[in-house]
Amino acid sequence: MSAVARRNAKPIDGKPNERAGPVLIIEMELRFKKHYTREEARAMLPEIRRWLERLNRLRKDVEKFEQRLSRMAAQNYDIGGETVNDWIRALADMQEVLVEFQRREIIIKDLDRGLVDFPAIIGGREVFLCWESDEDDIEFWHDLESGFAGRERL
Repeated sequence: MSAVARRNAKPIDGKPNERAGPVLIIEMELRFKKHYTREEARAMLPEIRRWLERLNRLRKDVEKFEQRLSRMAAQNYDIGGETVNDWIRALADMQEVLVEFQRREIIIKDLDRGLVDFPAIIGGREVFLCWESDEDDIEFWHDLESGFAGRERL
């Protein structure tokens, strides 16, 4: 973090303000472009739940297709055709959902548990709002490095 003092601050209209003292501007190096308020993250929860459910369904489909393809390959069968097409379609559908998380900078920490982090600013620090799919609301946050073990109640 660096701090810069600026003298003779001017209001938005551009006219000098004789009474304006030094203004402290804090520049933070941020890892994320998007930072969620609790309300913004809360509003995303219904969609996040749907996406997580879809990802888990698709992951099971991919595993099923991969097992089928492995058995076919082990028996020296031709592994082209419908099973491969279904497998590729399921992978593409998973990628489509993952892009929704990525473009919003929402981090999936554990797909099985539905553990998700939303970048946020709390007390001037970049942190994560932390949510797990069995929770009704966003109730916790943690430092970027501490993870689930460092969760604290909001």
